[in-house]
Amino acid sequence: MPTTTELVELRRTLGQLRQCVGALRARYGEASSVRRLANDLERLEIDAGELDQAPVPAQAKPDDRANVVVVPDTPYDPALWQGADDEGVGGYQRDQR
Repeated sequence: MPTTTELVELRRTLGQLRQCVGALRARYGEASSVRRLANDLERLEIDAGELDQAPVPAQAKPDDRANVVVVPDTPYDPALWQGADDEGVGGYQRDQR
């Protein structure tokens, strides 16, 4: 499978991250946080390898508006909130004396 620009950039960035984690390991030894970073880096490299082998999924057309939900900017009808409490506020609209 041909590599994409994103995967090439990801590999380059992971290489830089590996150098940084190596420098941290040289400075801090086998501290638990350094071990976790090394573990995370290994997982990222495994995932990048899987992406490199995976087929590219078909993408939706940019002009596909079938899944777009339009939310109006107009205010909601105040009657919709009649008798409702705001969680954590304790019904501040009940009694405003």
